[in-house]
Formats: sequence, structure tokens, C-alpha cells
Amino acid sequence: MTARIFLLAASLLLVIVFAGANLLVQGHLRGARVDFTGHKLYTLSDGTRATLRDLSEPVEVTFVYTRSVGQAYPAVQAYAVRVRELVATYAAIGGVNIRLREIDPAPFSEAEDEALAAGLIAVDTSGGDPLYFGIIGRNSVDDERVLPFLAPEQETRFEYDLTRLIARLDQPEPANIGLLSTLPGMAAVTDEAGYVILRDLHKTFTVTRIEDNFMALPPEIDVLMLAHPPELTDWQLWQIDQFILRKGRALILLDPAAKTAPGSGPFGLTNRQIRSDLNRFSEAWGVRLSDDAIADTETALSIEADAGDGRTTILRHPLFLSIPPGLMSSDSLITADITRSINFGAPGRLILSDDAPGSREVLLETGPAPSAIPAESAAHDLSPSDTLDAYEPREGGPAVLAVRLTGPLVSAFPDGAPVPPISDDPIYGELARAAAEEALPHTATSAIDAEIVIIADVDLLEDSLHFDAQSGTPYADNAAFILNALDSLSGGSELMSLRTRAPGLRPMVRVERMRLVAQDKFFDEQARLEARLTRTQQRLAELQSVGAAGDFFAGDVTAELSDAERIELARLREDIVSTRNRLRQIERDFRREIDGLEARLKAFTILAGPLGVGLMGLFLWWQTRRRPRA
Repeated sequence: MTARIFLLAASLLLVIVFAGANLLVQGHLRGARVDFTGHKLYTLSDGTRATLRDLSEPVEVTFVYTRSVGQAYPAVQAYAVRVRELVATYAAIGGVNIRLREIDPAPFSEAEDEALAAGLIAVDTSGGDPLYFGIIGRNSVDDERVLPFLAPEQETRFEYDLTRLIARLDQPEPANIGLLSTLPGMAAVTDEAGYVILRDLHKTFTVTRIEDNFMALPPEIDVLMLAHPPELTDWQLWQIDQFILRKGRALILLDPAAKTAPGSGPFGLTNRQIRSDLNRFSEAWGVRLSDDAIADTETALSIEADAGDGRTTILRHPLFLSIPPGLMSSDSLITADITRSINFGAPGRLILSDDAPGSREVLLETGPAPSAIPAESAAHDLSPSDTLDAYEPREGGPAVLAVRLTGPLVSAFPDGAPVPPISDDPIYGELARAAAEEALPHTATSAIDAEIVIIADVDLLEDSLHFDAQSGTPYADNAAFILNALDSLSGGSELMSLRTRAPGLRPMVRVERMRLVAQDKFFDEQARLEARLTRTQQRLAELQSVGAAGDFFAGDVTAELSDAERIELARLREDIVSTRNRLRQIERDFRREIDGLEARLKAFTILAGPLGVGLMGLFLWWQTRRRPRA
């Protein structure tokens, strides 16, 4: 056998062995993969794996995708490949408990009828066939849940949404959350209204609305959520007290200066209830809310502010806090997996006592030197400069923003149940009598150990502090924090790590760091020049009004001015022009170095790989050329 024939036979045999080995191991290694991405974007989380391993009954997952239509949209086509791979991994891990199907709903087909009957969205494609791209889930008793459309920009939520769908099909009855709130965004009565966080609550839990004038808490609720509650009567407080002692689960959001609190009158500025607190529970639980709001320069959030002259600028506002993961508890299930900041608006401070029963775990805190700001001022639009003028760093270190209270508690009503309220309204009076008759006997101590999460801010629920409405994606983990707390209190902790998975977009850290340094560098000069421009324009307006006062129809506004005033007027005009030029130069300088570095980094990222391979090839070629021939 010649060497050439031997080489061809060996190559053919190698191909056959390779193909046969792939066929043999395909079934066993279908879900195996190596993930080299920075945040393990293609690795299923521990929460998903735990959910799939613990399924008690089979769940059918149907992937619905119109291939012929999706091929015309590259982003959709690429995302469909990612979804198909991910659901196949689910099936590999879930084994016999995950039954995977894929259907292509062509027009007027049975597959299209199935997709429409399940409630999937048919996306119009400008006159062509509609695009279906979603998930249908069913369990063994024909309960059905769907993801109606898988938008590519929502990729970071897909694993969480799919795992939640499967978990809800395995355990159809979610926890019941009793919600009492005066915030309009938390008081919506439909599943698709109100804050984004409220809509997420409806997707994950059963939400029972509690009216402000309640006489008894609904018996079916598992967790009580108070979000800036109204001023409560002793009878209502006793109802809450007894719920805590018997069921022991509550999420309470309070605020000394609620910026989102509703009011009446023009612009809603009168009759506002800006404060909510723990009332008589403070002493019984060993947690008290401060009278003042808290500002913090270290964790100040960057916001858009009016710079005058029709322009806006980015300023760090000490009343709006952005608490990074480094200032959160790494031991708590609620905060351990959070990867982005949690944003607050004029929060309060929780003052903890070690004398009360139970234990207190700090979940979030500020930087080391926050300042107290009067609540009345903080609840309104206090500017960054006014906040800094009132800033006086407090002694005693960081301020506690959120705490978890656990353990046995005692009643805040040591003398027993209060007398039900008396009302002239016969209907309300009858409700009060019925509530008193049906109330369980007063209990003075916990029947089970309590778990209560208390947060010193309610403005964090508002969409603008954590959610980008244009892109439809969150930029802070406010929602994940609230949902994690409720999951922990209701006993479902598997989905926590999925909510806080990092997005696929990875920013250039060095560029962002340079942006912050440049902002700090130019901010002082920009502020000084803008203040100077404002003063100059005011003086110019005064001189022009003096000149115009002599003769309304005069063409020369300097006619009534003295020689010194004419010289000053000309100098002011030149000063305004030069100041504007300097401001524009600052803005150009602010961007030039950052844009240059960003361009260089992009060029390096794009060209480094091909150049490296090319240079390696040239080196090997050179090594081969210089090697002496036998």
C-alpha cells in the first residue's frame, strides 16, 4: 500500500469514526455546552435546574415559530435559534417531565388555529403572512399558560419567564398577596394597569386588593404587603398585628417623604400624606422610621436636570440614591443574586433596637456619611444644589434602608383587642359589628416565627426609577428586589437568581469610568460658566430695558444709556458669546477623549482576532521556510 493510499484510507476512516461517535453521544450530550461568556449567559441557572428536577408531573412545552416569516428578520431569526437551543436544554435536563414540541403555524393550518386558540400574538408583517413566535405550556390536567410573543429585546427575561411558566404549571396555585396602598400606581384594579412592579406581581402571584377602610383582612392571603398605607385606626392596626402573629409574613414599604404620594387641589400638592410609618409596631418590633429623609453623596443617582437656556445636563442628586450590590447583604437570599443597583427617591432611615424580640438583618444601607434632610423639603422638588447646601454628614456611619425581621414577636396591643370603630353610617357600623363578632380571639405572642421585610422608601416602586419605557427593559433591580422579597416570604425562592441575570449587552467599563471622571472634571467649570451666563443675561436685560424705556419706537436701545453703560452693554454681549463658546468647547472636550478611546477599543476588538491569527500563520510559514530540508 502506497503512502498516498494509506493517507486517504486513514482520513476516510477518521471521518467515519467521528460521525459515528457524534451519533452515539448525541442523545447523551444533547444539553452539554461550554459557556465562555462573561456573565454565563448561555448557562442555565441553579434555580431553573432545581425547578426542572423537582417537577411533580409532566409539562408539555410547545415552541411556536413561523420559520418562513422569521427568516426575513435577522434579529428574530437569530433569537429563534437561541430559544430553540434553550428549550432543548430544558428538555434534556427535565427528562420525561418535559415534553418538547415545535409547530410552524402556516396560514389557515391547524397549527395556526392552535396558536390563536392559546392566545399567541399574530404580528403583522406589512401585508405578508403573520409572524408567530411564542411558547405554549400545558400540564397533565390541561392547564395552559403562554408567552404570547418572544421579543428579541426581552432576551434577558426569557429564562425567567419560561421557568416561571413551567413552575406555575407544576404548581398552579401561586401565593396570595394582600396589597394595601395609597399610591395610584399600586392601586390599579386590572392586571395591565399601574406600575410595572404591580403588573409583575399579577404575573407571579394572586394579588388581593385591600380597601383603605377595611374592617377585616381577607382570610385567604398568605403575605401582607403594605406600600405607603393610609393612616389606620387602632382596629385596623390590631387586624394587622394579629395577622403577623398568626401567619407571620409581611412586606412593608414606608416613607417619611413620599414624592409619589397623591394629593388634591391644583397639581395635587394639597392634602398629601407624605409620611407612613410603623405606628405602635415600632416599639414591639424594635424598628423605627426616622422623621427626616436621607441624602447621600456617595450613592447619589445621576439624573437629568434643567441647565437653563433650553438645555439639560446630567447631575448627581444626593436625594436619589443608587445602592450598588456592594452595599447589599451578600448572605440574604433576597439580595445575594442582585447584580445591578436599586434606586431610591428621598428614602428614610430605619433605626434598629436590639432590645425587642426576634433578630434584625440589614439588607441595604447607604454610604458611610449620609445626611438628614427635612421631610417636607425632600418630598418636593429639591434641587441638587439646595440639597448640598443643607447637607450635614451624620455621625454613626451608614443609614439602614431595608431590614429583615425574623423570630417570635409579641403583640403591639398588650391590653387585647381595641373597641371596633363606631360610625353613623349604618352599613359601615354593621360591617364593624360583623368584623368584631367574626374576629379570632386575641393572641399575645407569635404562633409561628415572623418574617417581615421593611423598606424605608416607597418611591422605588415608581417606574422612572428603574424602568426604561422606550426600550421596555429595566436598568435597575428594584422590581427584582421586591419580587425576591415576596418569593422569600411566600416560600418560593427558586426563581430569585433568574430575575437578576445580567443583560447580554456588556458595556465598556473603562469608557464608563472615563465618562464619570470627565463628568466630575468638567462639572464645576460648567456650573460656574452657566451661573456666570445667567448673571450676564440678567444684567444685559436690565440695560436693554433702560434703553428701551426712553422711546418705545426708537431703533437704538443705547440712546438713553450713558457712555459707561454702553461700554458695559457691549462687553456683556461679548461675554455672553465667549461664555457660550466655552460651554460648547467643554461639551466637545467631554466627548472627544471618550469617543477616541471607544473607537480604539472597538477597532481592537474587531481586528485583534484576525490579525492575531494572520500573524501566527505568518510565523509558522516563516518557521517552515527557515527549517533545513532533509
